[in-house]
Amino acid sequence: MNAVFIKNILTTTLCITTSVALSQNNAGTGNLQYIDPTIGNVGQLLEPTRPTVQLPNQMIRMFPIRGSYMNDQISSFPLNVVSHRLGEVFAMKPSVKTAGPDAWKQPQTFDHDLEVTRPWYYSTYLVDDDITVDFTTGRKAAIYRIKFPSTRKSKSLLFSLYNSGNGSFALTSFNEIEGMETYHDDIKVYLYGKFNSTGLAGTGTENQLSPEKKVEGKNVKAWIRFKDDVQNVEFRYAISYVSAEQARKNFKELEGKSFDDLKSSGEQTWLKEFSKIEVEGGTTAQKRSFYTALYRCNERMVDITEDGQYYSGYDKKVHKTTRPFYVDDWTWDTYLALHPLRTIINPKMEEDMLNSYVNMYEQSGWMPTFPVLFGDNPCMNGFHSTIMFLDDYRKGIRNFDTQKAYQGMLKNADQATMLPWENGPKTSLDDFYHSKGYFPALKKGEKENVPEVHSFEKRQAVAVTLGGAYDDWAVGQFAKELGKNDDVKRFETRALNYGNLWNNDAKMFLPKDSAGNWISIDPKFDGGMGGRDYYDENNGWTYLWQVQHDINGLIGLMGGKDAFEAKLDQLFREGLDRSKYEFWAKFPDATGLVGQYSMGNEPSFHIPYLYNYVGAPWKTQKRIRFLLDTWFKDNVFGIPGDEDGGGMTAFVVFSSMGFYPVTPGLPVYTIGSPVFEKVTINLPNSKQFKLIANNCSTVNKYIQNAKFNGRQLNKPWFTHEELIQGGLLELEMGPKPNKTWGK
Repeated sequence: MNAVFIKNILTTTLCITTSVALSQNNAGTGNLQYIDPTIGNVGQLLEPTRPTVQLPNQMIRMFPIRGSYMNDQISSFPLNVVSHRLGEVFAMKPSVKTAGPDAWKQPQTFDHDLEVTRPWYYSTYLVDDDITVDFTTGRKAAIYRIKFPSTRKSKSLLFSLYNSGNGSFALTSFNEIEGMETYHDDIKVYLYGKFNSTGLAGTGTENQLSPEKKVEGKNVKAWIRFKDDVQNVEFRYAISYVSAEQARKNFKELEGKSFDDLKSSGEQTWLKEFSKIEVEGGTTAQKRSFYTALYRCNERMVDITEDGQYYSGYDKKVHKTTRPFYVDDWTWDTYLALHPLRTIINPKMEEDMLNSYVNMYEQSGWMPTFPVLFGDNPCMNGFHSTIMFLDDYRKGIRNFDTQKAYQGMLKNADQATMLPWENGPKTSLDDFYHSKGYFPALKKGEKENVPEVHSFEKRQAVAVTLGGAYDDWAVGQFAKELGKNDDVKRFETRALNYGNLWNNDAKMFLPKDSAGNWISIDPKFDGGMGGRDYYDENNGWTYLWQVQHDINGLIGLMGGKDAFEAKLDQLFREGLDRSKYEFWAKFPDATGLVGQYSMGNEPSFHIPYLYNYVGAPWKTQKRIRFLLDTWFKDNVFGIPGDEDGGGMTAFVVFSSMGFYPVTPGLPVYTIGSPVFEKVTINLPNSKQFKLIANNCSTVNKYIQNAKFNGRQLNKPWFTHEELIQGGLLELEMGPKPNKTWGK
């Protein structure tokens, strides 16, 4: 064959293969065709996204357990992913091998091109074993469907535990299974399931199998072997955090529903969710990135209410309730854009989430920071739920005990430790902060002398001071809303604490020691792993802009608008002064780099929009489009950093629509550069907000002029009230900047 002929064959084959893969991961009607859960499944340096199957914000979540997307072997299929990146319960795997103790440990090879990943449905083919595994889910119950090869005699399902605590399995009536797994040391998770075929069943421990139908202890197992002529096995099950009896009740969710019924119902649920935002124009790739990002924004928080009751990890009790109870929120990530997005498209759910926070405060005595199933997980720094409460309250979301919420915010602000990754009452460092207005840092080489400081996370002195100032501003603003005037002035003063670490010579926020002396550092690189002695996951260039609550004050510190704009320009152009290898060895979270700007970490999200505050909106338009086009691709590499279950992809949703909430707590959106010609948000009040970008394209990214509700708009922002009343924002786009618009 000649070279041209061979090339044509290869090209045709590649196109067919690509078409098959895309058709599998783009099945669905309407906007569902654009969702691809594999986007971002390869992380830049740290955590990737997962192809999660669940109903929006519901308890049952599943993705196959494998080392990474690059791995072609699956170790198990979980019956539930309890928390985003914090573990699973009840491992299941099909097997055609003779069931020995080692069978549970053997991974199974699959083919990526034969894998189907949809938000409501998953399917994979286990190549070596000739087994097809399908999965679909409801709220508290789900179904696995396994097709075994007809040529193999040994056909089994193997069950085990993911966690190291006590557990149990019991197999009854030849086609039922009950189980209990202890999650996070003390939380009992219950399983009830049924098989559509009977079989020979047994249990086991780490190294020994038995025909006994019950087993209890650590590292316990269960198995059921089906008859030789059985080919199609359906395993239906339910999970409960309340009791074994409740697991049986949750199983009723599947009554009268076939696998295809549940799958179809899930598809319709997601279709309804994605009808809330309609886009026109843009490229297929942009729609895929956008709607997949919107899918990620429905992963968390999750409703763990079961028949009017829920288990709380905050007081280790079961509570009665008339409202949904939500857990699994990483507030340091989600307060920036995910919660603000929900205030637009699902304010009722957001309201129930805030009510859950208040319940957690009542049950534990502290307002949580990272509320998960087992209680508050003290990750990162700051009490940013305070900002979330203020933002929602000012957007009219108030169906929760506002007085009790404020009580919890105030207690955190005055009595809780600000130390990163620590919960509990304040320490000597917190007393210093309240007295001097900044968190003190250690000198280089000085050993830690406060025992409560986390050995790895360190003091993060500058990051804690800046985050604390924003949180304190939110407390003061909430106090003003509630008429608690005695607190207003005190917290307005504390909101200015960021200025105590402004070094006017360096034009940076730098650390001070307890004597008030500046500590000389390289703000690009010093501070140990992740800069944690002074900053957090990012360096001083990122934390230079962490004053969302007082942007005018920050502009003043820098010497005015021109100096501020020049510093922003420098941020995107400033070099590393070292190799990427050396930089990322210390700052692995600072990915998606453009100069010193890190698109791959949450504190950077608002920064490109700051040009709008100094009369240069065209630079915001330029930067936002460049960042979206460069870092958020519709492929497995398409997320530049840790996505954190909607924390990052909410930025994509907002920015692709053309606006962003720079300061949660102020009900205002600032305008960027939409990637679509038309965006329609179907609001819960039956009104529509529309953004029309005439002549919008990959080239025409600059705003020439704008109208809001038919009137000329020459400022780069609008209010939440204008949005929810069904406003119309109309932009004329062009290929070159209009440097006078919005100035």
